[in-house]
Amino acid sequence: MADRVYPSSKPTANGGSTAAPPVANGGANPTFPANKGQLYNAARPPYRPRAPPRRRHRRGCCCWCCLWMTMLILVLIILAGIAGAVFFVLYRPHRPFFSVSSLQLSKFNLTDTSVTSAFNFTVTARNRNCKITFTYDQFSLKVLSGDVDIGDGSIPGFTQGKKNTTTLRTVISSSNTPIPDGTDISALKSSLKSKSLLLKIQFETKVMAKIGKIKTKNLKIRVTCDGIKISIPSGKMPTVATTSKVKCKADPRIKIIKWTV
Repeated sequence: MADRVYPSSKPTANGGSTAAPPVANGGANPTFPANKGQLYNAARPPYRPRAPPRRRHRRGCCCWCCLWMTMLILVLIILAGIAGAVFFVLYRPHRPFFSVSSLQLSKFNLTDTSVTSAFNFTVTARNRNCKITFTYDQFSLKVLSGDVDIGDGSIPGFTQGKKNTTTLRTVISSSNTPIPDGTDISALKSSLKSKSLLLKIQFETKVMAKIGKIKTKNLKIRVTCDGIKISIPSGKMPTVATTSKVKCKADPRIKIIKWTV
């Protein structure tokens, strides 16, 4: 008895058999659930957002400007130093030099509100420069004992040549000059009792220097001669101060000199 063979599928209406559906992934069974590549087309490259365009910052420009400005300042400082060194080597400049030659006190009287005095003052001015000439305006002088002004005077202006020494004489005095309110005169009264005064002389002026055809503008200077001791006269004979150890110092009141040709 022969065996019967059964078909694997039901016959279709037209007598053919139903075809098996195509299998994806090279014959492999599909996986469930579908991954992201299957859902959004795996062949499409992934989306990558573009980086924002770089902005040009001004920081680099500022750094370069600061660097160039610093270099320029350094160059100017170096050039100024070289010019100063050349000027010093060529002209060997010296400050004006002053010294007290003599000081005599012929009259002195002190009250609680006023002071009277009379000084004969002689000062020596020296120009130690070989190529620089000084021209002075009028000098204004005052004698101080502590913080109290006990005498005032003046010296006419003059021109001092190169390597020149000039002697100047004047009278410094006060006649019942009022003492400002609030001024402490206790130290001055103590000196009056001891018949000895400790003095300081200050005089101010303006000086112009001439170097060849170059002239400076007037520069204000103050000369201070400190450490002067003198006795108070008891009669008509004036007393004389010891000035051999007195030192005078000349200081400019303005630090910047403007040159004009």
